[in-house]
Amino acid sequence: MDRIDLFRIFARVVECASFTRAADTLGLPRSSVSAAVQALEARVGARLLHRSTRKVAPTQDGAAFYERCLRLIADAEEMEGLFRQSATGPAGRLRIDVPGRIGRLVIAPALPDFLTRYPGIDVELGVTDRAVNLVEDSVDCVLRVGPLADSGLIARPIGALPLINVASPGYLERHGVPQTPADLDAHRAVNYASPSSGRIEDWEWIEGGARRSRPMRGRVTVNSAEAYIACCLAGLGLIQVPAYDVQSHLDAGELVEVMPGHRAAPMPMTLLYPHRQHLSRRLQAFADWLEALLRRQLLA
Repeated sequence: MDRIDLFRIFARVVECASFTRAADTLGLPRSSVSAAVQALEARVGARLLHRSTRKVAPTQDGAAFYERCLRLIADAEEMEGLFRQSATGPAGRLRIDVPGRIGRLVIAPALPDFLTRYPGIDVELGVTDRAVNLVEDSVDCVLRVGPLADSGLIARPIGALPLINVASPGYLERHGVPQTPADLDAHRAVNYASPSSGRIEDWEWIEGGARRSRPMRGRVTVNSAEAYIACCLAGLGLIQVPAYDVQSHLDAGELVEVMPGHRAAPMPMTLLYPHRQHLSRRLQAFADWLEALLRRQLLA
């Protein structure tokens, strides 16, 4: 193996925190991955990884070396692609993961346009509301909605998704129309539990420039956007939801916006991808196309 291959294998082991998972994502035998790291340690004259039966983690030297590896890998990939400006444009396969409703309502219907523009690119579209590990799941990029944890990934902000408060006409006939957050004591919500943490989200709003929140009574708790909206349509309570998600129901009179002056803060949308992927021409093409689509469809 050349040095760049050794760097790539070492970086993947650090990212996966496991020789076995790294080997699986690289399509190599575990023994080859272990031997490559040992060869790299011998070459640089330093121990780069702490090894245990449960986890692999970089040493202090290994952490510093990992950051340098990422830059060297990126430089090598840039040089390798410098003269590959083929007439057909970027090519290859992209594995993308996006939230369920955005994937079904916005991205999937628009994909024919992307595939026509870039006939050399094939797309594997994962549609799920669960958190995806880009490295372990071999995903090129994910679209996340909401605040981000510090993941060490490259983040490309897309914009902020407006949220509104809605209820069904039947619910409002039975319980009245809330005008302010003070009226919420007399109301129920469809509670939403985070698919990753299981934590039930509080009801939120902005008041005087500050973020406010409170728990809501509710007899039903769900953990998917589809069920959240379906329960609201069934008259089971109030929900807070991205405006695009229920626009057709608002237009049909099946849902009604309430408390428009007390909306929750917009949720950030971000495209995330591993550092080593940031120069991929096909990924850059998809990211540019996706940002334009989401700004046009969801943020206009």
